[in-house]
Amino acid sequence: MKYLLWLLKAAIFFTLFAFALNNQHDATVYFFFGTSWRAPLVLVVLAAFAGGLVVGALGMLPGWWKHRSAASQLPAAPSKPTAAASAPTPAVPATDLPAVRQHGL
Repeated sequence: MKYLLWLLKAAIFFTLFAFALNNQHDATVYFFFGTSWRAPLVLVVLAAFAGGLVVGALGMLPGWWKHRSAASQLPAAPSKPTAAASAPTPAVPATDLPAVRQHGL
């Protein structure tokens, strides 16, 4: 399985490498107020991908901060198990479990 994963990674790398080699022509990106940027097409695509990553990460920051502050307000877990926590739990009878359906393909 490990070798299959490495083979998949190598195939993705060489596909993207071939894409980069085939798209070395200059592309012009026009911004507002008459400004433009001329660069190889592969750099334009890479910049758009990196910009999307940055915008996505910045969009997730408020949620991360909210969850981090909520987690910091939780009480700390005890480091030693107590006698009540180490007591064995009673076994659940099999009749209380939901039925599992088998789906054939």
